[in-house]
Formats: sequence, C-alpha cells, structure tokens
Amino acid sequence: MMHHEIHGKGKTAMVLLHGGLHNTTLDAPVIARFAKTRKVIAVDLPGHGRTPLEGALSYERMADELAELLGSLDVGRADVLGYSFGGGVALRLGVQHPALVRKLVAAAVPFATDGWFPSVREGFKHLGPALAELMKPSPVYQTYASIAPDPKAFPKLLEKIGALQQKKYDWSAELAKLEPPAMLVYADADAISIDHIARFYELLGGGKRDGGLDGSGRSKASLAILPGRTHYDLFEAPAFVETVNSFLDA
Repeated sequence: MMHHEIHGKGKTAMVLLHGGLHNTTLDAPVIARFAKTRKVIAVDLPGHGRTPLEGALSYERMADELAELLGSLDVGRADVLGYSFGGGVALRLGVQHPALVRKLVAAAVPFATDGWFPSVREGFKHLGPALAELMKPSPVYQTYASIAPDPKAFPKLLEKIGALQQKKYDWSAELAKLEPPAMLVYADADAISIDHIARFYELLGGGKRDGGLDGSGRSKASLAILPGRTHYDLFEAPAFVETVNSFLDA
C-alpha cells in the first residue's frame, strides 16, 4: 500500500501526487499551502519516500494502486493533482478510474513522449544508477535516505525512473475521451514544448472556438501557463497553488 498522509479539512479531498524523486516530506511546504483550505491526501508514489520499490514502474500500474488506496480510504470522488511524474499517474487514474475523480489537474506533463524537448529526452537516457553518488549531497537524496524503507535502493529507483521515462507512449486517443474536467498547468519555460501544450489542450476540447461574452463557448478543460517559471520550480510557486485552487473551487 502506498504511504499517504492526510492534512487539513474539507468536503472534497484533494489527492496530491509529487514529481519524480520527491516525496511527502520534501514537498511538505506545498502540501501545507493547499491544506489551509482543503483536505489533502499526499501520497508517496512507489519507490519514493516511505513507499517500497517493488517491480517495474509504470503509470498504469501506479494508477491502479492509487485507486486501491482511495477505495480503502472511502473518500468518494476526489480532486486529483499530479505534477510531472505524478501528473502521469493522475492522467492514468482519470482514464482508468474516472469514477474516482471529480476534477483533475495535470501539471508539467505531456500526453506523449514526444512532448518533452529533445534535450530533455536525451537527458532521460543518462538517468540511472551512475547518478546516485553525485546526488548524495542533494536534498532529494538526503530526504530519501532519512525516510525510505531501504535507503540503499536509491540507485535502483534512478534506474527504474530512467527506464520509465524512456519508454515511448501516446495517450492521445484515451485522453480525448477523458471524463473528469481537467486543468493543464505549465511554466512558460517548461521542459515540454509549447506546441505540445497547445495540442494537449485541444485534445481535451479546449481552444476550439471563441468562449463568448458569457463563457458559453468554453470547454470543460482549462489551461494555465505561469510566467517566469520553469518545469523545475513551477510546483513551489505561490501562483501555482492559487491557480489550482481557483479551478477546483469553481
């Protein structure tokens, strides 16, 4: 079972899914910001934080395991926010278990592998055990080492994330039928191309026509691009919390 923590109070729970190599402890400041106004279920995804690393990582499998967790918590339909690595899990949850999701926020994540800039895809090829020693001084490793069931598994986690990120996928056909209302959030200097972001928004039904003075031409999808941010600091931005809360509360 995935490690999870519950913070704050609210009628509708919000499931928060971290980025790659992060965990609930490292992301505690972001969790606290959301928990000021809502009930937050923060999850350590497989191999991250306090959740053991077992088997290969796949977005589809993680979505199924997350569905099991939500079923055990009996939270009904929850809002789901996933950032980068966690965004892939959030999207798969929306596809595979739509009845569990009231609204979905996918941040800094592509719908297909070609959405990443070529330089980023090239970098994924070097994500593996060889980086473990270099990362030991970093907050990512220091936090992992202090809470993981097996701190020695860090090189294996890097290997499995690298393998997952190099695995080609294209979820366009499934996401075109996505049931829960969704918001896409990106940085204006993201690791994902602006062309891909626009295609993703259109895929969800957005950007097809004038929204009109009364908003009647809007789709159920929303798009936000935050200025002055990159893929790597988007999640911690105060404006990110404000943008997500505005969509979920609407």
